[in-house]
Amino acid sequence: MAIHPTAIVEDGATLGSGVEVGPFCIVGRNVTLGDGVRLLSHAIVTGRTTIGARTVIHPQAVIGGEGQIRGNDFDGELIVGEACVIREGVTMSCGGRRGGGVTTVGNNGYFMTLSHVGHDCHVADDVTFTNGAVLGGHSEIGQGVILGGLSAVQQFCRVGKGAMIGGITGVNRDVIPYAMAFGDHVELAGLNLIGLKRRGFSRDTINAMRAAFRLIFIGAEGDIAGRAADAKAKWPDVPQVVEIADFLLADHKQPLALYRRRASSED
Repeated sequence: MAIHPTAIVEDGATLGSGVEVGPFCIVGRNVTLGDGVRLLSHAIVTGRTTIGARTVIHPQAVIGGEGQIRGNDFDGELIVGEACVIREGVTMSCGGRRGGGVTTVGNNGYFMTLSHVGHDCHVADDVTFTNGAVLGGHSEIGQGVILGGLSAVQQFCRVGKGAMIGGITGVNRDVIPYAMAFGDHVELAGLNLIGLKRRGFSRDTINAMRAAFRLIFIGAEGDIAGRAADAKAKWPDVPQVVEIADFLLADHKQPLALYRRRASSED
């Protein structure tokens, strides 16, 4: 361990092997830092917080602060996964008793300057939060999601696996997996085709996903739930179509982001 003489590590904190705590950092008494965690300088890790191995926390980040909740509901925890990069000024809040008590962040996340993870959120692996992207409490963010700069996800919203949210987008509705979505009040712009290609999906898989998208969101018969069930039945061997259908059919607290037909390559 390398702890700078100006840093404060409170009694009770647990530090793994190879941890570095830089100048003027503060580590609270209920904090656990995994092997190889690095706090560069002026970072605060507090609350009942666990930081996974090899995560790097940059200056002015405040990780594990009390959830921004009215009233006395602060007895929660924060669990951050391995190999995350948490850049300058990022904030991540612990959970609250009424919201399940825990905020979770997966592995390999990249959180750019001034991004925020609110209380009781659940963020999966491999996400990218661009500068100023923020989550309201109880949000759920799927694996590989990219949030554009200054985007804001409303409380209880879900953003499905592999989706990309454009910059300055207000996400007040649930966004299906693998979608591209943007707007003052979020709308689907089609599938995240570039992301699908980068992930190595085959042409047949992408074509099936596009056909399912058209069936669900442009189809004329029945409601979205019915058309989602039809898509799942039509393409049961395409896991990504099944994921989209299951996302649409799951219980949810927010309405769904819908597709607004535009003149585009997706049309």
